[in-house]
Amino acid sequence: MPTPVRIAAAGVTVAATLNDSPTAAKIAAALPIRGQVNRWGDEIYFAIDVKDSQAADARTEMRVGELAYWPAGSAFCLFWGKTPASQADEPRAYSEVNPVGIVDGDATVLAGVADGEPITIERA
Repeated sequence: MPTPVRIAAAGVTVAATLNDSPTAAKIAAALPIRGQVNRWGDEIYFAIDVKDSQAADARTEMRVGELAYWPAGSAFCLFWGKTPASQADEPRAYSEVNPVGIVDGDATVLAGVADGEPITIERA
């Protein structure tokens, strides 16, 4: 069952929805989650206390606003634009990630969030 969440960092708050994947269910069960922002181009990622393996639908090509779990780093990822791995303007993960949801609205507002800022994911 999809889970509505709120993601907040540096005075920016976005509504999002976790999908009904097994990885998203593990993330939903761990809410609220707090971390520290790492920026990688137009991506935010941060370590979370959720452990899961790579899903069958894991991929590197992402959509603007997509949320993902990075199994290699046990990290939550938010994509809104070009990353250093991008081949054009599309968001692209460093390595395969499990898609876990989508931002409901304009994900580009996350561009104002800097490295090191605290970030929180909680149920909406």
